[in-house]
Amino acid sequence: MVAVCDVCRRGIAANVGTTESADAMQLVFPYRGVSVWQFGAVETVAESNQVLLLNAAERFRVSHPAGGGDASLVLAIVPAQLQEMVPKALRRDGPEFAFRQRRLRIDPRAQALVAILRHSLRVGSAEPLEAESLALTLAQRALGTRTARAATASTGRQRLADRAKLVIASDLSRRWTLADIASKVGGSAVYLTQVFQQVEGLPLYRYQLRLRLARALDLMHQYDDLTALSLTLGFSSHSHFSAAFQQAYGRSPTQYRELARQR
Repeated sequence: MVAVCDVCRRGIAANVGTTESADAMQLVFPYRGVSVWQFGAVETVAESNQVLLLNAAERFRVSHPAGGGDASLVLAIVPAQLQEMVPKALRRDGPEFAFRQRRLRIDPRAQALVAILRHSLRVGSAEPLEAESLALTLAQRALGTRTARAATASTGRQRLADRAKLVIASDLSRRWTLADIASKVGGSAVYLTQVFQQVEGLPLYRYQLRLRLARALDLMHQYDDLTALSLTLGFSSHSHFSAAFQQAYGRSPTQYRELARQR
């Protein structure tokens, strides 16, 4: 029904990897780091707020301008089942079934499902039926018309937003200001704010918050002291981190960690 892979790449700044291709249609959920995927002349920034949609035999190259590599959870679902999930708006015109979009923005619930599925498989606590159910639920949420959002902007605006993403992702713990980011990408703070909101559907500060929280999901099992984790990720205090986590995922960090340990 579905294959799940945990793919990790070592990254060197400004290094473009070898050409790759998917042997089947895939949903790629980045959960650590940031990378740039190049499809011919088209570039797409991949990070934990997005899912990438790959078509079979589609060729691409991956680079890491911010260094540090990246990691993604990859789902490959049998075509008959995948066709039931993919809305018409996301399908390419033509006789062959293929994705129209390169990427979609996912919501916090999908991010949490990525972390739960990955943890359950890593520790071997998920039986096949549970693992398949989690994977299909994740795919349905990522592709759903009410829970997914495709970027809609001109190429120039998309590139400006992507440059801002790379700046923020280069140092998640830093308390960036609009002026800092604007100076890095070479534009005015006001224009950058407007463009980013249009392209991504959420303001820059909330985008940064989502990245930090997704990183918390990835690191949670490594920290006994959640205050230390919150400060590592740039939150002003444990209470700030806990409140943001609760609002995004519907559980406190402590409750989420206990749930993960039970699986």
